[in-house]
Amino acid sequence: MKRLRRSDLAFTLTEILVVIGIVALLAALSVPLLQAVRERARASGCIGNLRQIGGALHLYLADNHNVFPTLLTAREQRTDPGPVIDEVLLEYASGVEDVFGCPADTLGRYQSSGTSYVWNHLLNGQHAARLQFLGTSGATRIPVLADKENFHPGHDSEVNILHADGHVAKELTFDVGP
Repeated sequence: MKRLRRSDLAFTLTEILVVIGIVALLAALSVPLLQAVRERARASGCIGNLRQIGGALHLYLADNHNVFPTLLTAREQRTDPGPVIDEVLLEYASGVEDVFGCPADTLGRYQSSGTSYVWNHLLNGQHAARLQFLGTSGATRIPVLADKENFHPGHDSEVNILHADGHVAKELTFDVGP
């Protein structure tokens, strides 16, 4: 049996450098993938928030004879007066205030104004069964809420939109006219 010397068990400098190079290459390749996964998760969280707000809106409608609330489109600061979505629908959203903030809102819109979303003020006071928006009727095509900014760049869509029927889409499409 051949006896191994201590030098036979050690790695050479070249082998160590090759391993370090491979690990660095794999790390460099995985960083963009991890960022894309993180952004996709934020976009999914935003979609979930909009669905919850849609559920809260439908509870509000049930309590208010199916008439949409009269709200401001948005506000700049939390201290600005006027009825806004995060105040009116908070009790219907099980008191979960964070539902009004998009996880991808790195611009701080949620922190400063109370919500990352804008309300379609053209729906103010309309009856849910007779909604009209720019010549369009039918809840599947009428937007209710949308992201305030392009919070989701580089994805299928930069803005998520809640429609009157409660579904969330990544694009705005509606038929104009009869």
